[in-house]
Amino acid sequence: MNYRDKIENIFYLILKLVRYNLKIIFANKFVYFLIAAVIFFLLVTILNLASADADPNEGLIYYWLLVPGLLLVFYPTVFGIQNDVDTRMIEILFGIPNYRYKVWLIRMALIYALVAVILIILAAISSLALVPISVMKMVFQLMFPIFFVGCAAFMVSTLIRNGNSTAVVIIVMGIFFWIGTGFLPQKFNLFLNPFSMPSDVNEVVWTDMTFNNRIYIFVATIVWLLMGLIMLQKREKFI
Repeated sequence: MNYRDKIENIFYLILKLVRYNLKIIFANKFVYFLIAAVIFFLLVTILNLASADADPNEGLIYYWLLVPGLLLVFYPTVFGIQNDVDTRMIEILFGIPNYRYKVWLIRMALIYALVAVILIILAAISSLALVPISVMKMVFQLMFPIFFVGCAAFMVSTLIRNGNSTAVVIIVMGIFFWIGTGFLPQKFNLFLNPFSMPSDVNEVVWTDMTFNNRIYIFVATIVWLLMGLIMLQKREKFI
């Protein structure tokens, strides 16, 4: 086999993985989460446009976009493992050495790319309809908590292997972090809003706090992802 054939085979394999993962991502109930995310965003936008007292700003738009982002990442990461088990695809994944890692890494990349594209569209609409914002900066900051929740859901799903139970754990975790915004140190605050600087905090200090927060979230996200991939080594738990 020459070099060109090897390259073609690699691209063919990647294409097959992408097609399979897109089918999994868009299967079953994902479309309902997509519809719910869009409806939530449109409802908030319309209410603000219709209200004379509304005063939208970057801080509010951050939260308005965070909810659709979390809804979009929720289903494919929470129910992905269960879908593989239900369709018996998990047996094929474990039958080929390291194949399951490639499948899930590509799946995660596709999920986050899809969420980012949708958020860019929604952020652009917000910038045009509500208040001018830096679309790419907004989406970049949004992806940190979205990455965290998605990878945490993936890791928990490899432990529990049941979508509904995983959903309960992730929802409870989300509620904890939401309540924790009032008492957790800023560097551990998952829902820290970089666009809502407290009036009693210096801008330089706030920038440093936000940067440290994003570093902690990023490191935790990588840990969740690696733990999930390690759990996939335990074949007997899934088959």
